[in-house]
Amino acid sequence: MIRLVVAGVAALLVTFWLHRRLVRAPGVRGRWAVAADVVLIVLGVATTMAFAVGDVFDPEWARPIGFVGFTWAAVVYYLLLGTVAIAIVSGVVRVVRRVVRRPGGGLPRRVLAGSTAVVVVAALAVTGYGLTEAASPRIVEHQADLNNLPAAFDGVRIALVTDVHVGSARGEGFVRRVVDDVMAQHPDLILLGGDLTDGTVAKVGPDLEPLRDLHAPLGVFGISGNHEYYVDDGGAWLDFWETLGITTLRNERVELQRGGDVVDLAGVYDETAPDPYAPDYAAALGDRDRSRPVILLAHQPIQAEDAAEYGVDLQLSGHTHDGQLWPNTYLVRFQQPVTAGWGDVDGVPVYVTRGTGAWGPPVRVLAPPEITVLTLRPSPAR
Repeated sequence: MIRLVVAGVAALLVTFWLHRRLVRAPGVRGRWAVAADVVLIVLGVATTMAFAVGDVFDPEWARPIGFVGFTWAAVVYYLLLGTVAIAIVSGVVRVVRRVVRRPGGGLPRRVLAGSTAVVVVAALAVTGYGLTEAASPRIVEHQADLNNLPAAFDGVRIALVTDVHVGSARGEGFVRRVVDDVMAQHPDLILLGGDLTDGTVAKVGPDLEPLRDLHAPLGVFGISGNHEYYVDDGGAWLDFWETLGITTLRNERVELQRGGDVVDLAGVYDETAPDPYAPDYAAALGDRDRSRPVILLAHQPIQAEDAAEYGVDLQLSGHTHDGQLWPNTYLVRFQQPVTAGWGDVDGVPVYVTRGTGAWGPPVRVLAPPEITVLTLRPSPAR
């Protein structure tokens, strides 16, 4: 309920800001002004309600509201960027005029009206493009070189899926498409890296039913992300995944066996998981045979900093969405050591997928969603 109140207050403030910038500043009057304000209010209410879909509201009937509300949130994001830019330019013009002692304030009203119209069209166009980009995750293939990789694991294909975020804006249909795309790659191992849902097990759990059809010779494994703990108990979510045939890794390690050879696979809870689900790297990685490689599944790239001392050969993560909405990519870099693709964190090779779905707005701009397929190869001899 607190989250809903915060969302409502934020929506109210943003709606008022947009009224000032999109209606009053350009001089819109009469029926057009009333119509614009009504649209802004309706969409603001939809955005507020979107935050409760999957928790307070049943997605069975409320998901269209979530889709519209969160899509509007993406439009608002770009409207804010555009209107702030206009305000800054207008402020600069005002200061320059005062410095040179010329009459007048900021930008003339006709210029404000024209530039505001451009911002509105651009925000709608960018969001429309982002809806299309987010709708179809692409298959991204990479080679992953591991030290001491046993011969039997040379060529093993790993499908990595994270950040599906089913709940408020997307449902079972999207999960079905993801499952079909994964199985079409014929992976030897399937890893689910957390943030599969937004909502409660009771309301959103049925949307994950297609995951039951995931199968791979070396198994299907999963870990929790941060979103599994937001509106429900993360342990309850992991218990539910187990009913779908997913082996969950809860600060633990398993042996993957193939042709008489062994590779270790470890998984830890998310960096921000509350007690009793705090990540325990010693439990997952300690007392292992370091003559064989270990792959660590950890939701956030930054977790490699804690895992480095245990000699991790490869960490697979998600979480970042590569910012999801440009230019957020540049902000994510302040919080995570790797935002997308390959990176090195304290000597640990880390691959970060952009994620398969989208949190909040079902929109991605210059951060396309992906299903990652990694082919294991032995590291070249030095």
